[in-house]
Amino acid sequence: MNSDQVISLYETVSDLTGQMLQAAQLRDWENLVVLESHCASHIQCLKDGEPIVALTGDKRARKVRIIHQILAHDREIRNLTTPWMAELASLINSTSASRKLSTAYGV
Repeated sequence: MNSDQVISLYETVSDLTGQMLQAAQLRDWENLVVLESHCASHIQCLKDGEPIVALTGDKRARKVRIIHQILAHDREIRNLTTPWMAELASLINSTSASRKLSTAYGV
């Protein structure tokens, strides 16, 4: 994989994390999961194919800017998903407790 392909993959990951952020903002959890899967496959491509030769100059600076954007998206996604995950865990625990009570007392 050449340096232009690497930059292109990083840009794709940045675009996908931007879409993931939008999905999280809309609480579109199903779409978020689909986008995360696509993002993970692109990240794996980067891991598998990034050149051994280090990027220099403008390409290196561009890669750094893209990575900063990806990290910013990730931070915002986590800020939005963490409360939802806590809410979901609470709901699951509540449902489980209700089921146990029903089973124990035949309610």
